[in-house]
Amino acid sequence: MKKLIILLVLLAMLTPVFAQNNSSDKDDMYYLNVPVERIITTRDGYIVQYRTSGNVLGTIGIPVEWFSDSAGSAEIVRLATGGDWPSMSVFYRNGEFSHIRLYIHKAKGHSTWGNVPIGTDLSRFYVDKENFSIKY
Repeated sequence: MKKLIILLVLLAMLTPVFAQNNSSDKDDMYYLNVPVERIITTRDGYIVQYRTSGNVLGTIGIPVEWFSDSAGSAEIVRLATGGDWPSMSVFYRNGEFSHIRLYIHKAKGHSTWGNVPIGTDLSRFYVDKENFSIKY
């Protein structure tokens, strides 16, 4: 009986070693999270102003097409009411842009929601709708 218990303990200790996935084709996934200062809704998408590491204000445009299920390059997560500050996470897979996740407030009255005057040309923020480059 002691031999059976010792065998079971050894088997339990060695099982996790063999359960690891040792494939060499793993995806190298990482993300960059930045605090959002202002979000502006336009007919072409969202203009997001964020703080860079040098405490400089950066601005990017996220096309509205990216938020559809077919494109899947962007996602909105609505924060519950409270003290959470909006942020933006940019995900990279194997060193290349994968997708964006915007964490925003539900209430449009929050100080991070902004607007622009009618007729303002914002097309310069949507120059390259295929790629995404954030300066941090």
